[in-house]
This record gives sequence, structure tokens and C-alpha cells, in this order.
Amino acid sequence: MEEDFATSPSTSIVDAAQNYEILEIINRGLAYAIIIAGLLSVVFIFVGGFSFILSGGQEDKIKSAVGTIRYSIIGLIVTILATVIIGTVGKAMGLDIIQYIQFSDIIETITSLTSDGGGGSETYSLD
Repeated sequence: MEEDFATSPSTSIVDAAQNYEILEIINRGLAYAIIIAGLLSVVFIFVGGFSFILSGGQEDKIKSAVGTIRYSIIGLIVTILATVIIGTVGKAMGLDIIQYIQFSDIIETITSLTSDGGGGSETYSLD
């Protein structure tokens, strides 16, 4: 019986790797790498923005912040191009990586990972 790693957060990475074929592992690895690269690019755009705001008019800090923003945008563009290229090449080779980069699947995976160690599915109210 094959378990889905996203729906079974208690499964270790080794167990999940044993349940999937090598192409499935490659698909998921590439999808997660693209997602992480995109998220890091966005985070560094915000870091550069905060650095720019907090530079206080100092030229060296402004140049550093602008460089951070510039390279983050370049990283985001490279990530988007990589997604397009990998999707195109993957279809030619039989890999369907784009199926794992859907927003609903990303949210479901993040929810399953955080609910395992973050207190479960408990809800808190301010009452």
C-alpha cells in the first residue's frame, strides 16, 4: 500500500522515499527546490526593502540594499524561467513536475507540516 507523504506527516523522509519511484522523488525534489527558491527571493526583496528604508541616507547602505533587491528580483526571474524550462523539458522526458507546484498543494503541505509540530489542529479564541 502506497502512502502519500503530504497526507501522512508522521512518515519520515526515508519511509516516503522507499514508497515512491525514483521519478516521483525527482519530481517532488525539483518542485520543492523551485518553491523554496521563489520564497527566498521574495523574502530577500523584503529584506532589501527594509535595509533601504533603514539606511538613513548613507550611500553604502543604500547601494547594499539596492543590490539585495536587484539580485533578489534576478533570482525570482531565474526561478520563474526555471519553472517554465523544467516544465517543458520534463514533459519531453516524462516528468510531470508542474503538478506539485499548485498553490493549493503547497498550502496543504505547509499545513500538514506545521500542524504536526505546532500543536495540532487546536483552535484558539480570544474569548
